[in-house]
Amino acid sequence: MPLLPALQDASGPAAAREAVRFDDVTLTYSALAGVTAALAARLAGAVRVAVWATPSAPTVVAVVAALRAGVPAVPLNPKTGERELAHIVADSAPSLVLAAPGDVLPPALAGLERLDVTTAPDGPAPAALPEPDPESPALVVYTSGTTGPPKGAVLPRRALAASLDALEDAWQWTVDDVLVHALPLFHVHGLILGVLGPLRRGGSVRHLGRFSPEGVARELASGGTMLFGVPTMYHRLAEALADPDASAGLTDALAGARLLVSGSAALPVHDHERIAAATGRRVIERYGMTETLMNTGVRADGAPRPGTVGPPLRGVELRLVEEDGTPLTGADAIGEIQVRGPNLFTGYLNRPDATAAALTEDGWFRTGDMATLDPDGYVRIVGRKATDLIKSGGYKIGAGEIENALLDHPAVREAAVTGEPDPDLGERIVAWVVPADPAAPPTAEELADHVAAQLAPHKRPRTVRYLDALPRNDLGKIMKRALHG
Repeated sequence: MPLLPALQDASGPAAAREAVRFDDVTLTYSALAGVTAALAARLAGAVRVAVWATPSAPTVVAVVAALRAGVPAVPLNPKTGERELAHIVADSAPSLVLAAPGDVLPPALAGLERLDVTTAPDGPAPAALPEPDPESPALVVYTSGTTGPPKGAVLPRRALAASLDALEDAWQWTVDDVLVHALPLFHVHGLILGVLGPLRRGGSVRHLGRFSPEGVARELASGGTMLFGVPTMYHRLAEALADPDASAGLTDALAGARLLVSGSAALPVHDHERIAAATGRRVIERYGMTETLMNTGVRADGAPRPGTVGPPLRGVELRLVEEDGTPLTGADAIGEIQVRGPNLFTGYLNRPDATAAALTEDGWFRTGDMATLDPDGYVRIVGRKATDLIKSGGYKIGAGEIENALLDHPAVREAAVTGEPDPDLGERIVAWVVPADPAAPPTAEELADHVAAQLAPHKRPRTVRYLDALPRNDLGKIMKRALHG
């Protein structure tokens, strides 16, 4: 099966159907097939191409054209700093950079040939485009560098197809679905799930360009069936639902959606409950990584369970292991998630050492995420091995459950939990809190007692630090390393 079957036959039944919409720019399948085929012909023979991945229709045209040409695309985050961008360009060595005509590119890209991308065909389209080998690279997506510069994860066409088909199975995703989102197009969530997912199904994607509760309400009320977002977006939706002046139409729009999906970070239980109380609809979560694409997901016909990311998707093997790699069993055991399956990347570009370190000898990927397994296979992620697993007083403690407990306190707007060295406990639990009312923050003792009453005494914060806001990246993930900087 081709990666994007609806684009293979521009005169087929999907020809007149809306494929992509960005504000006032709409491309039918026929139009998208034509413009991407013409561009693909111009890209033929390139080793790799960079894509200046703004939230726009030209970005979709550029990526789809590269896929159709069998040329790996390297999506570039327009907010990336000069030094990091220079590293990505040097490491991936693209033949040229694709950008919309009005885009102003930074000096790090000055040495690359530029090709402007529009939504109208530029040149004749070939009669037919051969389907590349499933194992050939489709995208090179750069991961955040925690201990060094970013690494380029090479994602084969096989992995994209396997993940998107597993989500079709889990979410009953069909040609009739219209996906609404406002996610960045340089990352797995917004680009692969949010754009290529609908296009593989033959459905439609409406991108808001910039997130707003008003935009979500408008698009869901006018035919949207699914919403993809990150926790920051759902938090803002929950806030809007609580505001009588801002919630007009939003409640009904969310209530009428077939599926509300959150990912890229854990959605706090407090926001789960606020949205469910207002709309009668539950947000479901999924779990994935750049190197593995999607690993787990709550099914459309499954039981939504706040605090979990569902069971493994079809085709994905998942296990929890001890620090020495010994597989774990038992509902309460915390271990590192390892996964194996057709959804995995083929390796890091130019980094065989890093690839070898990321995989076990028998092909399991070491995610670095810590979790527990519910008896029915639902995965509960407690945090990252490096930043969210706290070893205090002989206990293994996940930061996530403490954060959820803190967010249940009415005087807390945002919260993050980390560990710091402690001569007595090994590590002490530190809570970073954004008060709901900065003029009257809750006391450290009040918060510690609140957590101890909900969870257990050994999980109470020993130190509380107050902030105006938590540091977050473009996908809304809290950057915990910056808290200690």
